[in-house]
Amino acid sequence: MGSQDKINELEAELSKTKYNKATQHHVGLIKAKIARLKDKQLGAKGGKTEGYAVKKSGDASVILIGFPSVGKSTLLNSLTAAQSAVAAYEFTTLDVIPGILEWKGAMIQLLDVPGIIEGASIGRGRGRQVLSVAMNADMVLLVVDVMHPEQAAVLIKEVSEFNLRLNQHKPDVRITKTARGGMDIGATIRLTKISHETIRAVCKEFGIMNAQIVLREDITVDQLIDVLEGNKRYVPAVTAMNKVDLVIPAEADRSRRSINADVCISADKRTNLLELKNLIYSRLQFIRVYTKEAGNKADLNEPLIMLRGTTIRDVCNKLHKDFITKFKYARIWGSSRFPGQLFKNTNYILKDQDIIEIHTR
Repeated sequence: MGSQDKINELEAELSKTKYNKATQHHVGLIKAKIARLKDKQLGAKGGKTEGYAVKKSGDASVILIGFPSVGKSTLLNSLTAAQSAVAAYEFTTLDVIPGILEWKGAMIQLLDVPGIIEGASIGRGRGRQVLSVAMNADMVLLVVDVMHPEQAAVLIKEVSEFNLRLNQHKPDVRITKTARGGMDIGATIRLTKISHETIRAVCKEFGIMNAQIVLREDITVDQLIDVLEGNKRYVPAVTAMNKVDLVIPAEADRSRRSINADVCISADKRTNLLELKNLIYSRLQFIRVYTKEAGNKADLNEPLIMLRGTTIRDVCNKLHKDFITKFKYARIWGSSRFPGQLFKNTNYILKDQDIIEIHTR
């Protein structure tokens, strides 16, 4: 029996198994076996797939993923100054078309790629080349036809099969392999989704017999498998339901709720594009930081675009390589307890629209 036949057999068994406390261990083992077989299958095909060459630019890159003729090219043209070919037939876009969305001081690179179809993750319709671009993007914008909300589930499945995890975070699990001693499993919280027995069995399926495992959150067996595979990328995503101008509002709302889409838009009529821009900006977790020199006012027209959680040290590193080694102190206006508060520690976390004045020796 070939590996694909084994995968099909295991997936069929999985679909017939009702998940509950009693079957949790069995389901976990099946999923681990499927994951291992798919890894071997990918390795036999040569592993990595050559993708489209895209030079990243701006503060972040966002890839538009959707079925052919869903309106991605029209959306790119409506959001940026790019001119991606638009036509009323499928597979109009045959390459990657970049454009720049300027929003709230940020320069966001949008990438229009060929439409993907079911089976894209295993190579149908240039799917692997398209999805390889997504692996390097900072965000995924899923574009779904309002009259075909079922597209959303297919898109999510395909990107997931290609090792992308949308709107998820990397599980807080540490696995340290040891030479002997079996598996020492510790958790800082109560585990309700996975048992120690299942953790041991899944790890053994991945060839790990001796390890120290520490879980700092309650994870599922799928998340454990992701950690063990170690090849997943976690990126934010926005789901936009397009072409809402072609249906009545009640139908658009019903379609949106059926897949829990983030926003309903019409790329052609430019409906709700302001809301979409704000969603993209927010999900990228951008903040604006303004700089000033002593005795001068801050230039509020040219912010530094940083990520939420940015510290004084991060700003120093972005501005000049010598700022950290010569750092004396910084003054902060905005989130500080009082205007111009002095900080000698570079670990202070800045907030959106803070003003910073850096002093060096």
